[in-house]
Amino acid sequence: MSQRLKARIMKYFLICILVAGCSTSGKINQESYNEPHRPQIHFSPKEHWMNDPNGMVYYKGTYHLFFQYYPDSTVWGPMHWGHATSKDLIHWEQQPIALYPDSLGYIFSGSAVIDKDNTSGFGKNGIAPMVAIFTHHDPKGEKEGRNDFQNQSLAYSLDQGKTWVKYDGNPVLKNPGIKDFRDPKVHWFEEGKKWIMALAASDRIIFYSSKDLKTWNKESEFGKEVGAHGGVWECPDIFPLEYMGKRFGY
Repeated sequence: MSQRLKARIMKYFLICILVAGCSTSGKINQESYNEPHRPQIHFSPKEHWMNDPNGMVYYKGTYHLFFQYYPDSTVWGPMHWGHATSKDLIHWEQQPIALYPDSLGYIFSGSAVIDKDNTSGFGKNGIAPMVAIFTHHDPKGEKEGRNDFQNQSLAYSLDQGKTWVKYDGNPVLKNPGIKDFRDPKVHWFEEGKKWIMALAASDRIIFYSSKDLKTWNKESEFGKEVGAHGGVWECPDIFPLEYMGKRFGY
């Protein structure tokens, strides 16, 4: 099975994870995962709060699921990135927390990529870095009523997601003055040899590009004149679609 096909299969299965909400991972704690009201199909952490799936990525035979996580309570709190892995998208093993809040803020939603060509320079000794692109949410700035408290940052792993290093140049994409400026979804655009980011910017999506994941330039935006404008266009996605008509001469 090709890497591309595996990635597509993962996307469809993780849509099911998002829709179903929570699940089982019998490898963590059999007693916890046999609780009478715990779903037994999709992933859920052993305990406490979770929501948005983040950074779904396939690498060297393992599916990685990161997710919004508050490890200290069953209600929403300072967001971390939880981490779980699977070999088959059915049986999941919860891993140690990947990303913790820091001086720049909570770790809000984002995505992860395998930088196989080491465009970021984070790779070492031929190891392709796994790079997380996420929103730093500054709760102090939010309380002060500022409109620049959400910015985009990077972290990378050289051991398949076991440990992470936050980039010392964070944030890599600073807020231009948009209150809701979050949830970066990044995809490699092969034809243009650059990374493309879709970012929620209030009631529209802004697209940015980068050659190295560190320096970002605005490309365009979508949504100003279309769609609903009653709230934030949260957690956008971006992925290629093949125009099938081209194969048949349309």
